[in-house]
Amino acid sequence: MLWVVTWEALVAATQVPDYLLPAPTRVAQELWGRFSLLLPHTAVTLGEIGLGLAAAVTVGGLLAVVMAHSLLLNRALYPLLAFVQAVPKVTVAPLFVIWVGYGVSSKVLMVFLITFFPIVVNLTAGLVLVEPDLLRLVRSYRATRWQTFVKIRLPYALPYFLAGMRIAVALAVVGAVVAEFVGADRGLGYLILLSNAELRTPLLFASLAWLGTIGVSLFGLLHVIERWLLPWSPEVGPEKVQITGF
Repeated sequence: MLWVVTWEALVAATQVPDYLLPAPTRVAQELWGRFSLLLPHTAVTLGEIGLGLAAAVTVGGLLAVVMAHSLLLNRALYPLLAFVQAVPKVTVAPLFVIWVGYGVSSKVLMVFLITFFPIVVNLTAGLVLVEPDLLRLVRSYRATRWQTFVKIRLPYALPYFLAGMRIAVALAVVGAVVAEFVGADRGLGYLILLSNAELRTPLLFASLAWLGTIGVSLFGLLHVIERWLLPWSPEVGPEKVQITGF
C-alpha cells in the first residue's frame, strides 16, 4: 500500500487537477458514488466473459482430447494453434465486428479466441504426460481405453486444466474489454472509452480499478475451486503452464 500513499501525497503536494491524475481517495469516492452506473456495464462484460470461456472450454476440451489421442493430429494442429495465438488479437477485433455484428457475438468471439489456446495446450499436456508405469498397470488389468481415460488420464490432467483456466480467466477480462473498445454501446470497456472522451478521469480510474478487482476475484475463485477439487494435488508451477500474452 506504500505506492497508494505515495500517489496520494504526490497529488496533494502538486495539486494536479482531477482530469490529469485523480488521487486514490478521489477514485475510491467515484467508485462508490458511481457503483450503480458500473453494475449494469459489469453485468454485460461478465456475460461476455462467461459465454466466451464456456465456448473455449467446450471446443478446446474436445480438441485437446483428440490431440492427446492422435500424435499425427497433435503435430498437425499445434503449429496452427501457435500461429493463431501469435496474431495480435487487437488487429482482428474490427474484423469480428464486420463478420458477426456489433452486438455481444463479436465480444464473445474475442474472448473465445484469446482463451482457447491456454486451455487446449494445458489440457493436452495433462492428458499426455501421464506416468507410463501407471498406464502399463491399468493395461495389465485389461482396462478399456474409456476406463483409462476416465479413471487415469482425466484426473491427472485436471490440475493442468485448472492452471490453464486461471490464465484464461485473466486473459478473458482483457479480451472482453478490448472487443468493447472496438465497437460497443455498453460494458466496462465502453464506459472506459466514454470516460476518456469526456475527460472524466476519476471515473476512468474507478472503472480500471473495478476491472482489476474482477480479474483478481475470478483468478482467486478458480484457485479456491482447484484447492477444493484437488486437495491432494501439488501446486502447478509456472514451468508447467503455457503463459500467453496479447
